[in-house]
Amino acid sequence: MGDNTPGGKIALDQRLARRLAGPLSRTPLTPNMVTAFNLVLGLAAGGLFAAGPPIHHWGAGLFALAMWSDHLDGEIARMTGRTSTFGHYFDHAAMMTTYLAMFVGAGIGLRQGWLGPWSMLLGLAAGLAVVTIFSIRMWLEVRDGLETVQQTVRGGFEIEDTLYVVAPVTWLGGLAPFVLAAGIGAPLFLIYVIWDAWRRRAPHAG
Repeated sequence: MGDNTPGGKIALDQRLARRLAGPLSRTPLTPNMVTAFNLVLGLAAGGLFAAGPPIHHWGAGLFALAMWSDHLDGEIARMTGRTSTFGHYFDHAAMMTTYLAMFVGAGIGLRQGWLGPWSMLLGLAAGLAVVTIFSIRMWLEVRDGLETVQQTVRGGFEIEDTLYVVAPVTWLGGLAPFVLAAGIGAPLFLIYVIWDAWRRRAPHAG
């Protein structure tokens, strides 16, 4: 994604992506090609999660890679002067698809565990909630401007970077509790996001 951080602060993963984007910007790769590649990575990660253990360990690695490389397209676009509205929203759509694939895939892959068939419902609930949250952010961005959805960087990380924990949690055998927590917590957070978006709407009413 782009640099959506206030005050010029840049998250650690974006700094690393910027280093790689320099050499890549001198190749025939376009930003949208990189976005499409990230989308393939995300879908592949979801498929590996759906296969269940132990294959989902590879899915966790691909998911983390997709999250990190999501910054590459924006960096390359800025370095080459090829930023575009389509590319910006294609990037958002690709990452939302990756999040949805991960949660749904994890839910399917865990169905033989202690969560039983509830894992699929929890994964779907978490995935749809996260996608809806990002969709609301996009709506606010279109309506009020990019600065209204800027994320604060603390300690080199943005709030969405918390999803990097999916990889170590999976490798350490904690994916089921994570999906349980996300399947409950993400919809609850969505309720707050809807309320906050409605609150921000007040000055525009009338």
